[in-house]
Amino acid sequence: MRKKTWLGWSSGKDSAWALHVLRQSGEHEVTGLFTTINAAFERVAMHAVRVELLKRQAEAVGLPLHLIEIPYPCSDEQYDYAMTDFVMLARNDGVQCMAFGDLHLQDIRRYREERMQGTGIEPIFPLWERPTRALLEEMLAGGLRACVTCVDPRVLPSKFAGRELTPALVDSMPSGIDPCGENGEFHTFVFDGPMFAQPLDIEMGEVLERDGFVFADCRLRGTPAG
Repeated sequence: MRKKTWLGWSSGKDSAWALHVLRQSGEHEVTGLFTTINAAFERVAMHAVRVELLKRQAEAVGLPLHLIEIPYPCSDEQYDYAMTDFVMLARNDGVQCMAFGDLHLQDIRRYREERMQGTGIEPIFPLWERPTRALLEEMLAGGLRACVTCVDPRVLPSKFAGRELTPALVDSMPSGIDPCGENGEFHTFVFDGPMFAQPLDIEMGEVLERDGFVFADCRLRGTPAG
């Protein structure tokens, strides 16, 4: 019997591809997605994607979406409290595994494993230690399409915000940038791929800087700015 699994869904390429890999493997049955959102702005934490877009993604992949609201600003203690509550909710719902799209950051993996310890829920990492350039090429060749919604201007010029992610775009980035942005150089929003029943019709709005990061406002075509 396949293990009932909920997937951490950031709205970006790594979590979307993790869903694709899990669906191909047959060992896990992904029955839900979960995302932390900024309660003050109604957007995905870090990616700054609108909740409405998040819900459209969930519809496109055919899975229920569980939203974990966190305050802004959010302390480590507040985040831990929100996640602990959510893990207990998942356990009570019969969830056996929680999947994450992390690639190689050991401290993040350790944090997630510590949160799961003693809960009866197994954390799994279907993309763990995949070479990031090869993984990116696999994603894009497999039909995944994503746009860059956030960049860290300390390492990546703001002109990359709002662009569609392609091998050529990654090649034009400064040397030392991880091809998948695993070190936080950039974040993405997926609008099409093999895990979607239909693509999302999106457009890019204004680009602005907040809290030291540059964000491009991704929205459904025809949606007002804001």
